[in-house]
Amino acid sequence: MTVEEVKNIIQNGENSYIEFKEEEIKAKDLAEEIVAFSNSEGGIILIGVDDEGNIKGIKDSKLEETVMNICRNNCIPNVIPLYESIKVDGKTIAIITVPKGLNKPYYTSDHKYYIRVGTTKRIASKEELLRLFETSGSLHYDISPVEGTSINDLNIDIIRDYFMKYNTFDLFEESRESVERILLNADILKEYDGKKVCTVGGLLVFGKNPEKYLPQNGVSFAHFNGNEITDELIDKKIITGRIQDVAEQLMVVIKNNMLTPSVINGLKREEREEYPIIVMREAIVNSLVHRNYSISGSKIRVLMYNDRIEFRSPGRLPNTVTIEKMKIGVSYARNPFLVKYMENMRYIDQLGRGIPMILKKMNELGAREPLLMEQGEEFILIIYRPDF
Repeated sequence: MTVEEVKNIIQNGENSYIEFKEEEIKAKDLAEEIVAFSNSEGGIILIGVDDEGNIKGIKDSKLEETVMNICRNNCIPNVIPLYESIKVDGKTIAIITVPKGLNKPYYTSDHKYYIRVGTTKRIASKEELLRLFETSGSLHYDISPVEGTSINDLNIDIIRDYFMKYNTFDLFEESRESVERILLNADILKEYDGKKVCTVGGLLVFGKNPEKYLPQNGVSFAHFNGNEITDELIDKKIITGRIQDVAEQLMVVIKNNMLTPSVINGLKREEREEYPIIVMREAIVNSLVHRNYSISGSKIRVLMYNDRIEFRSPGRLPNTVTIEKMKIGVSYARNPFLVKYMENMRYIDQLGRGIPMILKKMNELGAREPLLMEQGEEFILIIYRPDF
């Protein structure tokens, strides 16, 4: 990092990715800052700068060794930052660059989990900690118990049809105890606090009314006459229910809102879909199966404009997944229960071909390459309308 870069950082002040500390910082406090950055998106700690951005400098020639020991002994799992020192206005500043953690969640040696929020760190809430564990792959929210539910919240007829088709036995021929045992083994039910309750995935796939307990379930659809969210609203729908039903209903809504342009080929008029149905179906199912259901109060948003359609799913990508990996077919099942059941019901093939197929199909139509991006706590897929 250059002197000019460091000066610009100091001039702009602290933010979500920048923290100033003086040399006298305690090992415990520094560990908390490093853990907070590791559990968030990474960041930079400047040691030798006070909170107001005044350069105080450092004198300890062994500070690098101290920092590395803190990262190894006070941060669990241990963190490997980049350490640099630089002279600014005649004073030495230590630059600790903390990468976004690959082994979340991180915690301090006194077993506290910190996250970065704005210019400060704080202990993660129960919901935030749950998301950190889920991101790491050590916990899957879709098989978490849903308090207050029971087998009565499940549609047994649909479960019976599922097992008749894929497991070749009739649930109605089993005793109540046997049915409960089967549903427990299938992760549709779970033992919780001495009771048998539904799992998140069980409700989403087989529930009578999933949004009663999971208000984040479903899709908010909007169609605008223009290319901006402030343009005229043509259609708006809230679609809820079991995720397989949401997928089918959303497909109908998108079809009804699509234009059907036509071209003259010889003496015949040929109609063309504004967006290929196979692409829309893949985008719909991907958003439903891979969203982060632990983020309550946020539905999937599908926004349709004149030049594009956006699929906005709550939740950032899991630790090991990057956008570049997705483009070549590398996938990670955030919700393995949903993946398994939707695969069995032939909605997905679990081969990671969804995004590569979308990219290929839109390229064949001569459309702009679909955009994949993370923005805040959303993962966004934007599919651009081809020019016919």
